[in-house]
This record gives sequence, C-alpha cells and structure tokens, in this order.
Amino acid sequence: MSKSYDLIVIGSGTAAMVATSRAAAAGWKVGVTDFRPFGGTCALRGCDPKKMLVTGAQVMDDIRRMATRGVVAPDARIAWRDLMAFKRTFTGPIPVKQERNYAQKGINAFHGPARFTGPNSVEIDGVGVCEARHVLIATGARPIPLRFPGAENLITNEEFLELDELPARIVLVGGGYIAAEFSHIAARAGAKVTILQRGERMLTNFDGDLVGWLMESFKEAGIDVRLGHSVSAVEKTDGGFTVHTRARDGATTSVQADIVVHAAGRIPDLEPLDLDVAGIERDERGHLKLNGFLQSISNSAVYAAGDAAAVGPALTPVSSHDAKVAVRNLLEGNQHRPDYRGIPSVAFTIPPIASVGLSEHEAREQGLRFRMKSESVPGWYTARRLAETVYGFKVLVDEETDRVLGAHLVGPHADEVINIFGLAIRHELTAEALKSTMFAYPTGASDIGYML
Repeated sequence: MSKSYDLIVIGSGTAAMVATSRAAAAGWKVGVTDFRPFGGTCALRGCDPKKMLVTGAQVMDDIRRMATRGVVAPDARIAWRDLMAFKRTFTGPIPVKQERNYAQKGINAFHGPARFTGPNSVEIDGVGVCEARHVLIATGARPIPLRFPGAENLITNEEFLELDELPARIVLVGGGYIAAEFSHIAARAGAKVTILQRGERMLTNFDGDLVGWLMESFKEAGIDVRLGHSVSAVEKTDGGFTVHTRARDGATTSVQADIVVHAAGRIPDLEPLDLDVAGIERDERGHLKLNGFLQSISNSAVYAAGDAAAVGPALTPVSSHDAKVAVRNLLEGNQHRPDYRGIPSVAFTIPPIASVGLSEHEAREQGLRFRMKSESVPGWYTARRLAETVYGFKVLVDEETDRVLGAHLVGPHADEVINIFGLAIRHELTAEALKSTMFAYPTGASDIGYML
C-alpha cells in the first residue's frame, strides 16, 4: 500500500467525514486516522447520545407537569440501564458503518494516533510514516486540564455518557452546556445533583435575562446550583468523594458525591500531534494560528476544521461548514472563507434555551440602533398547554433595515423555533417578512409574530 497521499485527515468526526468524502470525490488519494472508534465526538460521545438521554428525561418532566392535569403515572421512572441500551442502538453501529463508508469511497482508514514528523509527513502508529501534500487537522476537543488536588478523580462528560448505572449523588464542576444538560438528565433519572460553578451565573454564552428565567427549572428539578463556588480539592473517601469548595467570600464548604463530573470546558485536542516538528504555530492560548481560509499561517500544507480550528462556535454544524470551506480551498486555491452568520446554539436543558445572532450587549457595543422586545410569557398558550412555567424571549431588530439582528429563546420548542430566526439572519430577512409568514397554528413557530 502506498504511503503517499494528497490529503491525510487526522480525526474521524463530522469535519473529517465531510472533508474525506469531498476530497475523494474529486479524485484525490485520501487517508484518515483516529485512535478512537470512527465517528467522532458528536455522534459517539456528545450531542447525539446526549439528546437520546434527554428524551427520557423530557418524558419524566412531562409526566411531572401533567400529574394534576389528567396524566396519572405514579410509578413512572427512568430505568437507566435500559435508557443507555437505547442510546447504544444508535452509537454502537456507527464506527463499523463509517469504516465501510470509507472503504466504499476508496479512502484508506487507519486506527491509531498520529503525529507530525515533518511539514508534509505524519506518522501513524501501526502504519508508519505517510507523506501528504496536505493535512487537515480535525481532532476535535478534550476537557480542559484542572489544577486542583484530586482533579484526577473526576470523570469526563464522555465517561458519564457510558455509565451503566446512575449513581445516587452527582457533582458537576462547571456551569456551561455539559453541567446544565447533564444535571437535567440525572435529576429526572432520580439522582441528587449539585452544580459547582465558580462564576456568578450559568450558561454565559446565553442571554443573562433568559438564563435567569431558566434557573426556575433547575429549582423545580431539585438541582442544587451553587454559584460563585470554586473547587479547591476532590478527596476520595470510603463512601465516594468529598468535594471541597471555596465561595467568593472565602467561606469553605464540602459536598459528598458518588461521582464528580468534569463540566468546566473543553479545548482543542492538539497536544499529541507534535505540531512544532511540522512548523505549525500556535497562539498564547495554544490554538492554531490560522489565516482566513482555515490554513496554518506557518505551514501552508496544513488546514484545520471544527473544534480543532477553534475559529467559529464549537458546534457540529460549524465543523461541517469548516470542512467544506477547507476542502474547497484545497481543491480550488484559497478563495473561500467560513461564514458563521445565523448559526443557532442550543442548550438542551428542560426546557431548552437557544440563541442566534447578536446579544443585546454585542449590539450595544457595536453602536447599532435597534428595537428590542423581551418578555417572560408563561401565560402564552404554547407554555400553558404543556403546563410549563418557563417561557420567554428577547429579539433584536435593526431600526434602519428591519433585519433581525439576534434572537434568544427559552422554553418549549425553543430548540426548533430558533432555526427560523437563524434562517432570517443568514438570509437577511426582515422582521416584517417573518411577521407576514403564516406558520402552522398552534405551534411554537406561530408565536414568532408576537415576539417581533
């Protein structure tokens, strides 16, 4: 087998799948390698399996809210092992399907970690050194290192998604997507959940007003959210773990747990690649230095996409978009730049919270003239029909052009309705165009006109 390629892709997630397919279709000789099962984070260890667990949690919350409104299910519970088995019906077949897909497209697929041995060469364990005209780094992200004593006792979000049994006491360290989503899953499955967030609020990527409204759902689920609490140490005990914390005022407390989950953020997974050997520069944060075409500024043979590139939001559609841009630039020369306008972001809490476009703060910082409508509306039919107490929105519209600048939603169907606002922003639709659209009624989308 030849060890010379037009393109080698390191990683096998969303970006890698898109890039390898498009390059191979153009007649390039392509190789791909991953030291983990093929499929990547989103499909195997992130978004997709997580949302399958959210389905079970959502059903439990539906039953809770409707308990005095005609739904009688006193014995309803989540059978965690069975729910995990359901999740694995999706994740289990993916690596084999992906390997078959590579073979059908003539892509050489390797199982092993990779590292650069020169500007145009990559060594893959068990394979040897492969020469490549180009390399695409699509290695995804990994948990950010934590520095407190006992940090090695924490499990990762990926390990949480493989638990065969759900422990009774769970502590989540951090306050972003992972902490918010996993806490809602675990609490609805019967666990006692504590969140330790060193900042003054959770979900800092979302509008603060809407996060404030959402926190009521944490309370209703029995989740103990401790803001302004930093972890100082995690001590292993006979009965599990003791998590020691320090509050902003210096007060110290501790929490008992059966497991402690790392939910404090992720960074590009670049360390094993020996980037210096290939002359690939990084910035002070450790991120790749890329030009506007997703190409390394110091090694023109190398491009990056998705979380490894860390240019756009850390979202699956961005990985796919980056891969398309990078491959077009490889095939056609550097002519294409990524366009991240109108990409929605969702935290799949119960109910979900969603955002797209500019925040109120960003719009004011840019000096834009805009009108804004913001309201908590649990009395609207969409929420009342579901007996949901959390429902609200904030929408920003440019005063001069009438174009939607940003939309922020929390409550039922927010994860779907946000896509319509994303469409409007990306394609520069006006608020009037949305208001004049006749959406199916009654649906979540039929509320859009009132939000504007």
